[in-house]
Formats: sequence, structure tokens, C-alpha cells
Amino acid sequence: MKQTITTGLLSFALLFSLACERNAKKEDSVKVAEERTEERMDSTARGDEKIDQATFMIEAASGGMMEVALGRMAEKQASHAEVKAFGKMMVTDHTKANEELKKLAAAKNVTLPASVGEEHQKHIDKLSGLKGAEFDREYMRLMVDDHQEDVDNFRKAAQDTETDPDVKAFATKTLTVLEKHLERARKVNDMVKNTK
Repeated sequence: MKQTITTGLLSFALLFSLACERNAKKEDSVKVAEERTEERMDSTARGDEKIDQATFMIEAASGGMMEVALGRMAEKQASHAEVKAFGKMMVTDHTKANEELKKLAAAKNVTLPASVGEEHQKHIDKLSGLKGAEFDREYMRLMVDDHQEDVDNFRKAAQDTETDPDVKAFATKTLTVLEKHLERARKVNDMVKNTK
């Protein structure tokens, strides 16, 4: 009798867990990753700086995935050769950074999102319907704005004295690449912003 009850309870727990997992997939993957990371952190060792570092890594992962997705889109939908080349650079550089971030997050017990967050998905959705010169203008405008924000966030993480040394090293290394991206994005944006 006890074995039947135990088996029944275990079956219910498994089904409940699977149902919760399905619902989580419908949620914003960035929010889910943040919640799971917070749950994993030991409450006695969890300080604001650790949460902020986890949030930094989660947001960087979502942004990096967006950069790769939009870069692939640029390679196909852009009309200007410089925009296509910029997109290719985004795919190459952000794929590499995303892989490094995955290793870092695993070492720091941070759950990264499996897909882009809602805000990043909005950019992907908007640009997916554009082609040619219109795509070029909107994509490069976004790349300037997004990379400026990324540079600011990565600089903050690189300079923060409370930042974990491994997270700081990743932020510092990636910041150099992001600054080059921002400079290039501004140049390409200037080339295409007035094209028809």
C-alpha cells in the first residue's frame, strides 16, 4: 500500500514538473533564466553584486543571441555590401562570445536563457519584415544604439570593483570587441542612413 502511494506521488510530482516546464517555455526566457539563477544561489552567499553579475550575464546572452540572429538576417536581407559584411562580423564575433559566456555561466552556476528575451525578440520581429535599403537603415540604426548600450554595460562590469574576477575578465575582453563593433556600426550607419 505504501509503495502504491509513493509511486503515485512520484508520478504526480513528475507530471507536475513537466507541466510547469511547458509553461515556462511560454514565458520570456530571460525572466526564466533569472529566476532559476536566483533560486540556485545560496541565500547566505547571495548578495546584490552576485545577482547583478548574473543579470549581466543573462542579458549579455540574450543580446548576443539577438546579434547572431540579426547578423544572419543582414547577410540575406541587406542590399548594401557593407551591411552584409557587418552582419557576417556579428555572427562570427558574437557566436564566439556566446560560447565563452556559456562556459563562464556554467562555472558561476548561472542559468542562461535558451532563446532571446522579449525585448530582443521585438527587434528580430521588426527587422524580419524588412528588406533592401529599408532593412539596411533600420538594422544599422539598431546596431549603433544596441552597441552603445552594450559598451556601457560591459564597461561598467569591467570597471566594477565588486565584479567577480572571471566575469570582469570576460567583460574586459568582450568590451574591446564591442567598441570596435560600435565604431564600425557608426561608419556603416553613416553610409546607409540616407539611402532610399
